[in-house]
Amino acid sequence: MTNTPANSDAPASPQHPIRVGVVGLGRMGRAFAENLCADGYPVVAWDAAQAAIDAVAQPGITAARKLADLADCDVVLSSLPDDEALTSVTTGPGGLVETLQPGAVHISMSTISPAMSRRLAAWHAARRQGYVAAPVLGNPDLAKARTLFILAAGPAAAMEKAKPLLDRLGQKLFVIGEDAAAANLVKLAGNVLTALTLQSMGEVLALLRKSGIDPRVGFDIFTNSLFDARVHRTYGGKIVEERYSPPGMTVPLAVKDLRLALAVAESSSVPMPATSLVHDRLVAMVAHGWADLDWSALGLLAARDAGLPDLHPATAQAEKGATTRNFAAPVKPIDHVYPPSSSAPVNGRSSTLVA
Repeated sequence: MTNTPANSDAPASPQHPIRVGVVGLGRMGRAFAENLCADGYPVVAWDAAQAAIDAVAQPGITAARKLADLADCDVVLSSLPDDEALTSVTTGPGGLVETLQPGAVHISMSTISPAMSRRLAAWHAARRQGYVAAPVLGNPDLAKARTLFILAAGPAAAMEKAKPLLDRLGQKLFVIGEDAAAANLVKLAGNVLTALTLQSMGEVLALLRKSGIDPRVGFDIFTNSLFDARVHRTYGGKIVEERYSPPGMTVPLAVKDLRLALAVAESSSVPMPATSLVHDRLVAMVAHGWADLDWSALGLLAARDAGLPDLHPATAQAEKGATTRNFAAPVKPIDHVYPPSSSAPVNGRSSTLVA
């Protein structure tokens, strides 16, 4: 475990000899690219959407027209929403596995299944490339401020190459071990804890409101006594203020993360009844058309179930702006959770990470 100050106000260092690629330029990936560029790393950036590439363009960041343009990178960071998106940019003709040189390291900062991480590690190892899983605890705003908590695992040689970059991208780096999948499982477990906290906060704040107590009073008491953790303060504040848009983590991504955690639990014979319940609550939010809201809108669902009106007009406007266009995205066949071992890798297009 390493504790490293972010030093985000430090002046940019001289240009590093290491050439870094960033794949997936959503809010999180863009923050990584810009922060590494500010540190003096030559950055090559790629995304399936040209608009995302244009948005990150600046001196020090080279736009890649195709994944093959990352062939000379020593390290490539990927920030993508799920197993399918990551598979599409790593395998098959023109993917990272085929493109990267021996000795190059792929750092996946995505929230994906442990099984997918193990397959990626094997594919890269077969090409004498390194692979490190480094999912994060935090949102795009924390990524921009370099205050993420980074969970990393991978072979020692690859970790040695990845660590200087990861130290600069967050406030604390946890090195878990050499099995990359372990980092992904810890990340999923962290998201389960957050989701359970959101559900419980939503319920108790709805209880207070229905009983005539200002939820802000309860929030102040709880977060200044026994429940003063970051997750209570950050997400409890969103629930009290009904600040569900713009999202840090959209509901479909939260559905995906809990589904992956439950799949591991089932295969390991670990009952997780509370997690199953909250997973279904998140699915209900998608059914309500709230796919574009932050997952802290579990508090909104709890309030609606209690027959409470919205506290702020902005909530109704945010809900009106939300759509069900992502409805089909989180509801994927079971083979995305338990992929057949004989399935052939495919190459398709990437998706940007929303949160």
